Order: sequence, then C-alpha cells, then structure tokens
Amino acid sequence: MNFFDKLSQAIAQNQSLLFVGLDPNPEMMPARYASSDIISSLWDWLQFIIAETAEQVCVYKPTLGFYQALGIPGLELLQKTLFSIPAHIPVILDAKHSDLNTSTIFARTVFSKWNVDAITLSPYAGQDNVAPFLVYPGKAVFILCCTSNSAAEPLQQFPTAETPFYLQVVKESQNWGTPEQLGLEVGTTKPDIFARIRAEAPERIIMARSIWAEGGNLNQVLAAGLNTNGEGLLIPVPQDMLSSTELSQEVQSLNTQINQAKTEIIQDVSSCSLWLPDVCFLDQHPQQDLILQLYDIGCIIFGNYVQASGATFPYYVDLRKIISKPQVFNQVIIAYEEILVKLNFDRIAGIPYGSLPTATGLSLRLQCPMIFPRKEVKAHGTRRVIEGDFHPGETVAVVDDILISGKSVMEGAEKLKSAGLNVNDIVVFIDHEHGVKDRLRENGYQGHAVLTISEITQTLYQAGRINDEQFSALKEA
Repeated sequence: MNFFDKLSQAIAQNQSLLFVGLDPNPEMMPARYASSDIISSLWDWLQFIIAETAEQVCVYKPTLGFYQALGIPGLELLQKTLFSIPAHIPVILDAKHSDLNTSTIFARTVFSKWNVDAITLSPYAGQDNVAPFLVYPGKAVFILCCTSNSAAEPLQQFPTAETPFYLQVVKESQNWGTPEQLGLEVGTTKPDIFARIRAEAPERIIMARSIWAEGGNLNQVLAAGLNTNGEGLLIPVPQDMLSSTELSQEVQSLNTQINQAKTEIIQDVSSCSLWLPDVCFLDQHPQQDLILQLYDIGCIIFGNYVQASGATFPYYVDLRKIISKPQVFNQVIIAYEEILVKLNFDRIAGIPYGSLPTATGLSLRLQCPMIFPRKEVKAHGTRRVIEGDFHPGETVAVVDDILISGKSVMEGAEKLKSAGLNVNDIVVFIDHEHGVKDRLRENGYQGHAVLTISEITQTLYQAGRINDEQFSALKEA
C-alpha cells in the first residue's frame, strides 16, 4: 500500500488529521520517567505515547536528530520505536535531509531497511536531492518550504513579501513529484501563509508545524490549510500535551475540536473570505494543481499566435514541453487514463507528432498496444500508412493534445479507418470548445477532453495567475 492510501485509510479509521512527534528529547520527558538509564526511560515514554494515541492519530513522526543525538543507543531506540508503531499508521521520518552525496544510500536505508513511509527533505539542493527518494514505489517525501523561526524570515521572505522564496519552493517542488509522492512541510503560526501555500498547491498534503506557538488560532489554520475535501492538512499534537498522564483523553478532545471546526468550515461556503481574499477553495477545479503547473512551466503563454488551423488566438498551448517534466507528464497521463478506462478499444493511436509521447505513455500505463497513422507516407521502405501491428476490424481510441478545429485529428482517424480499423472515440487534453465536439459528432466520432479552455481560463484567473485583461482575451477567443 502506498503512503497516500495508507494515510487516507488511517484518517478515515481514526477520524483524525492529527500526527504525533515521537521525539526522545530528555528535556521534554516527564519527570515520572526519570531513571539512571536514559534510553530505557525514553523508551518507556515513547511506548506510552504510542499506546495512548494509536486510535486518535493518522501519522507518527519521529525526528531523526533526537535519536542521532543519543549516539548508537539512540539509533537502536529509533529502530525499536519504528517496529512498535502499529502497521496501519504511516510513519514520516523527520530528517530534513539535504546532502546530495548521501541521498541515494540514505533513501535505501530509510525506505528499504527502516521501512518508513515518508521522509522530510530540505529543498535547497533542488530536485537532485529529492529524486533518489522518489524511485521507491509507494513512498513519499515532504519538502520543507517554510519555518516559524524569525531568523529565517530574511531568507524565506526574499526578495519581497509579495513574491517570497518559500512560495517559489512550493511552485518548483511540485514539478518534482506527483501529489501522491510529494507533500509540503509548513511551520508557521500565520494562517495567511497557509492560505497562500494552499492556493499555490491545492492538491498537496500539507504537514503543519509550530501552529501552537503564540496562541495560534486553530480554526483559522484549518480554514486556510484544508483542501476542498476538508482534508490535505496534518495537524501536530502539541508537544506539551505529550507529558500529560491523561494523554488519550486530551488528544481525543483535540481531535473532536478539529473535526467540529472542519465540518463547520466545509458547510459554511461564506467562510471563503477567511481563507484568502478573492480565492474560494470550496469551488476549485479537480485538476487545478495540474493546470497551474502547466502554466508555470510555460505550456500556456499569451500573445497573438497563429494556430495550425490558420486562426489567430491571444494564447498558445504548447504541450510538447511536458515531456521534459516527468512528474507533470505523469499527471497528464493519469488524467487521460481516467477517461480512457471508461471506453472500449483494442489499441491506442497517437496523432503525429505532438501526441505520440502521450500515446506511448498511455500504452505503457494501460498495457495496451499502440499504433499511429503517419503524417506523410515515406517514398521508400514499406511505405506504410499505419505504423505498428494491428488487425482489421479492431477498435482504436485516438488521442491528441488539443482540439481547435478537429481537422488534423479527423484526418488521422480517417487514415486508420481506411486500413479497416474502427474509430469511435477521440480523447484530447484540451478542448478549445466553439462547437468542435459537435463537429466530431457530425463525422461519427465521440469527443472527450480532460480540460476545456474555459476551465483553464477560470482556474488561472481564480488563482491569480492571469490578470483581468488576459482573462477577458481568453474568454473572447
């Protein structure tokens, strides 16, 4: 079971968004556990915490630094602690790892030997530091993007409060892994920071830190950080609560408080004003994360561009860029897949040249044979119109990148039909609308699209990526 599914099950089973830090800090250990054997004392305390919270939380988070500080006995304590955590509750190892030279071997240790489910990483070394941790199926990483200590503000708020570095970390890190692979760690007492990060990364899990300092307002943090499903936000159990002899009851009370507040937030649509001005997270597009990433990597640009059909539009969509962004490309493939799995076909065909990488990815993901009609027939060799093996009478699902006039995709479909193949469905990533699907239907094809240009326009505008002028130009196109 992957981390995302394991977390979702733990949240549902315990009805909790709470996580507990399993930190063997001698300075925080209750006096009742004090003895001459510090390791034994810390072990007893950690076992008490686990026993008292196993039915109240959705994640355990041991901080590696505390165990390392105790030397070899501390690392042995970590292994014992990991082994004692109930198997159905995921574990996030809080390591803040940042060393490129040790990333590969450390990833192997934490995921293959220690069998933790996720790890926290520092973003400063970029994707190279993160990549070795993403090759382990079912595991996840959390990228530290913001901390609460005031000394970090000159870095995190650079160059300006309007365009702070921590938001650049959020934006860039989303290109490193899918929402199931990569979450964000956010340490702050300020709800507006959670709101800005949630607006930038609507699909990501956020692990909140430091929210209890300075009398933090739990309801505002929840309103700012929850996603459209009332989830996607992990809340820490306060550190001072872990010394209580009534830990189970106190955590249960906190859990009840969170669930009540969450219910009120979801039900009260008018609370959008508490989340962030002009941004309502209760009315987000399900593919908002992907739309924003496509815009951020330059797949959607503005200006006067002549399309293949000869028409001039105030924008241009260049999906060829996604092949250089593997994580975004994977999300695009998944979005296509959600449509294709509902259709009946024997083979997949991509329209040259833009959709050939997409068709290849879908062929591999769906374990379905791929063919494609040539754009031009070679004057030598086999002179085949259709590349790949097929049998007349089979049904082919055609995939393309964008529908503008429908001319090129229908030409490709006609080539397939001329070889004795059946084509019923044409699946594209973006539909320019303006009746193109009707045109397909008139020619005997059923059109399907992951996104429409109006959905993209509305999402970019709501997220503040485009201004009023650009929004108007797109709507009128």
